[in-house]
Amino acid sequence: MTSTLPPYEVLPRDLQPYREGNTGIDYVHRFESGRAGPHVLVNALTHGNEFCGMVAATHLLDRGIRPKIGTLTVSFANVGAYESFDPAEPFKSRQLVQNLNRIWAAAELDGTADSPELRRARALRPAVAQADHILDIHSTSQDVVPFWVYPAYERNAEVALAIGRPPVHLVMPGGLGSGTPLIQHGRHGDPQGTGTAMVVECGQHFLQSSSDLATQVALDFLAHFGLIDADPDRAPLPPQRRFELLQTHVIKTTQFRFARPVVGFEVFDQGELVYTDGEDEVRSPVDGCTIFMPSREATPGKEAVYLTRPID
Repeated sequence: MTSTLPPYEVLPRDLQPYREGNTGIDYVHRFESGRAGPHVLVNALTHGNEFCGMVAATHLLDRGIRPKIGTLTVSFANVGAYESFDPAEPFKSRQLVQNLNRIWAAAELDGTADSPELRRARALRPAVAQADHILDIHSTSQDVVPFWVYPAYERNAEVALAIGRPPVHLVMPGGLGSGTPLIQHGRHGDPQGTGTAMVVECGQHFLQSSSDLATQVALDFLAHFGLIDADPDRAPLPPQRRFELLQTHVIKTTQFRFARPVVGFEVFDQGELVYTDGEDEVRSPVDGCTIFMPSREATPGKEAVYLTRPID
């Protein structure tokens, strides 16, 4: 956990020119080829301070990328949180009230609770439901290697492995364990469903390299499904590394502390202390336990860490 401010290589730009799309949903743009093919959604800003998705989405729109077949939808999700960004407190604009990426269960969307994020998810719901394949672009608070995140369905793994960039995969056999993310909404969360849906975590929020990777992955994703031509000069794929999500932990008290300094991808032996949370001690369940997404701060109710193990 750290309070050090990160370097800002990428900062917000005005998204008002993108507000009026052509779908009846603010900040959602759809382009139909008129030819048979899949419907692909590229989604940015599920979290307001994850600027790499904004860069990738505006690249697609500014460059006039249009599908050769099928349909392309480009969306900016939590623009309200994005517009609240303050460089003095850069992690607060992740959300306004709720984590937009944990509320995609039908029970929540159809319920009576209210928040800016729930209203936005309800507005975006038709666009998400209509897409055959979803790329949800994210970034991380710490400067760690980029990685995919997806439910452990073969249809997801095939696409992520074929694209191969980034070469690290976090696979979720039983879901996320702390709510329902966008990529598990509706049929995309059904083991017998169709279509692929995955998150790409592109690196630290404010680094140019994260935005560059997000743009490359968005283009690779579209090319994989035939909406655009593949890059003929693309480098060979690097070796892939896959990790299975074992446990998702949520912070209980303000006394939450990791046993040693961590940023992500640290490895723990079986039984080794990972963190304490008040009187609770959480220890590694297996040898080679690799942690993902450790929390920067002791905020009760926030995810503490993902515990994983290598599966390849």
